[in-house]
Amino acid sequence: MQQATKFIHAGVEPDPSTGAIMTPIFQTSTYVQEAPGKHKGYEYARTQNPTRDQLQKALAAAENGAYGISFGSGLAAIDTLLKLFNPGDEIICTNDLYGGTYRLMTKVWERYGLKFHFVDLTEPSNIEPFLNERTRMIWLETPTNPLLRILDIKEICHISKERNVLIAVDNTFASPYLQNPLDLGADIVMHSATKYLGGHSDVVHGCLIVNKEELAQQLYFLQNSCGAVPGPQDCFLILRGLKTLHVRMQRHCENGAVIAKYLREHPKVETVHWCGFEDHPNYEVAKAQMRGFGGMMSFTLKNDSLEAAYAVLSSTKLFSLAESLGGVESLIGHPASMTHASIPREERLRNGLADSLIRLSVGIEDANDLVRDLEKALA
Repeated sequence: MQQATKFIHAGVEPDPSTGAIMTPIFQTSTYVQEAPGKHKGYEYARTQNPTRDQLQKALAAAENGAYGISFGSGLAAIDTLLKLFNPGDEIICTNDLYGGTYRLMTKVWERYGLKFHFVDLTEPSNIEPFLNERTRMIWLETPTNPLLRILDIKEICHISKERNVLIAVDNTFASPYLQNPLDLGADIVMHSATKYLGGHSDVVHGCLIVNKEELAQQLYFLQNSCGAVPGPQDCFLILRGLKTLHVRMQRHCENGAVIAKYLREHPKVETVHWCGFEDHPNYEVAKAQMRGFGGMMSFTLKNDSLEAAYAVLSSTKLFSLAESLGGVESLIGHPASMTHASIPREERLRNGLADSLIRLSVGIEDANDLVRDLEKALA
């Protein structure tokens, strides 16, 4: 089944009781049983919900996986994943990652005895010095947030598989339309489904997708036991978003290429971070493991000052100044004070995240209108 067909149909069946082509919103907290222990597969809505079940199947299909597990947010998904580990376990992470992930790891889970190593993983061999008998997982983002660095998933999996270490990939920036980490050897894929999977800036959601049954059962157990589950309305909205993922991502990619090239040629712009440039350090890896280069990018100005960056951030009309990404509308953001403010400044700077960096989530509006909006702001 081709991607476009899969996103619309895979994992989803018409409602058997009514024939409804859209999965109903089963807005219920509990289910009537015929006798103690005798029911129709549903007991309590934290444990199972028919709307969530359909979504989990659709998410698994979208990532070429076997099992999907849904959560109330992307961070809830990561938090549940970290509950697989024990005090003293170590996790290797890319050093360019979403600030909320960093905060969860360092401010919450380090208190419970997990140890995190934040490493530049654009060169896979950098993992080697940190691998030891306590290493349990390698956490990747690719493309990274916000510097659009590319990590070689297949090579990192090759290095680590001999050590029996889990490989987890935050695939939020790429979406299943552009990249499928399970096909490249990863064990776990995470999405903040709030972003491209939902696609309309109207829902908060997260998910994990895996192939191994034992791992899936552990995660389902934690999902039920800890309870960070999404409501049926949220699941319905993600199901709806999945049906148009392919057409939206096509336009995100087209517009992203236009905006990235425009910015690179602008006399006031110093550097544009976008993985579709042929001189991007890992362009060949991106071309090999992705089907396109997406609509996410970041840039700095030649006048590398906060004042100049703030002037641009406050002057756009179509690019709305807001957190998040991946919606149909274009967004502009300031990572140092918004999405990555929880990372200490010295660490941000050490990893290449300048105070003046501007991040764009290019939407699906007319590309010429978006260029004119940036042109006015840069002027």
